[in-house]
Amino acid sequence: MSTFRIAFMGSPDFAVPALAELLARGREVVCVYSQPPRPAGRGQALRKTPVHVFSEERGIEVRTPKSLKKAPEQDAFAALDLDLAVVVAYGLILPKAVLDAPRLGCVNLHGSLLPRWRGAAPIQRALMAGDRETGVQVMRMEEGLDTGPVFSTARTPIEPDDTAQTLHDRLAVLGAPLLADAVDEMEAGRAREIPQAEDGVTYAKKIDPAEARIDWTKTAREIDLQIRGLSPFPGAWFELPGEKGPVRMKALLSRPGLGSGEPGEVLDDELLVACGEDAVRLLRVQREGRQALDTSEFQRGKPILAGVQFR
Repeated sequence: MSTFRIAFMGSPDFAVPALAELLARGREVVCVYSQPPRPAGRGQALRKTPVHVFSEERGIEVRTPKSLKKAPEQDAFAALDLDLAVVVAYGLILPKAVLDAPRLGCVNLHGSLLPRWRGAAPIQRALMAGDRETGVQVMRMEEGLDTGPVFSTARTPIEPDDTAQTLHDRLAVLGAPLLADAVDEMEAGRAREIPQAEDGVTYAKKIDPAEARIDWTKTAREIDLQIRGLSPFPGAWFELPGEKGPVRMKALLSRPGLGSGEPGEVLDDELLVACGEDAVRLLRVQREGRQALDTSEFQRGKPILAGVQFR
């Protein structure tokens, strides 16, 4: 009996459900590619990616090249004699030689409704832009940035209390069966490819650290979208005045509210903060070097009282 040989290429938590679903359906994943282990934590010990750890626990060969641009890595990939390569948040550019090596090419699970938010940070950008809906799509990979035709789509509304983390988790769960179904269709020769629309193209560039600082002169809606779109990482932040100098604080969850005052002024003892227009209530915060806490718990410790002015 012939087998359908797959390589899985992914790195973060977002990719694990998709790999798990393929394995649960009995798919032959002959090799996994993931980002190399990197220093992490206070001790800077090398840490493997979640996909790497998950794959090793299941006895699958894991390769961690720093690049796929050179001939030896491309030859090693071609030697796998693949029917298909499946890519989910891998983190490396795939050169043409790699894209063309599998018999049916390479497919990608992308966290947006293309052609909106092509690129590296589609989940964060959809939230920060105030989109009301997003989704995941299985698409054919080309040399262009997320330009290939789409096989299948799953949609989800963006809720008022969604953060990048909650949306990330929901899309990962939605995407796993969507991808596995697409692989089934490709093997059976029934997959339909729908070209992306030419209109509505936007790019989800990587999050610049400078974008994380809160500018309290912006509207409450803009600040709320920034906070939720950057939560938990890198986390939108501001400076709290302290006896020994300013202390950095992260805002990890918020809700627009009503109120007026100087931008950055705390209006009550439950962290309602004035913005350039209206106010935003901070629901979850994190003092630098401390754990994240809901505001109700944070305020029972060293509270931030009405009248404090954030920088």
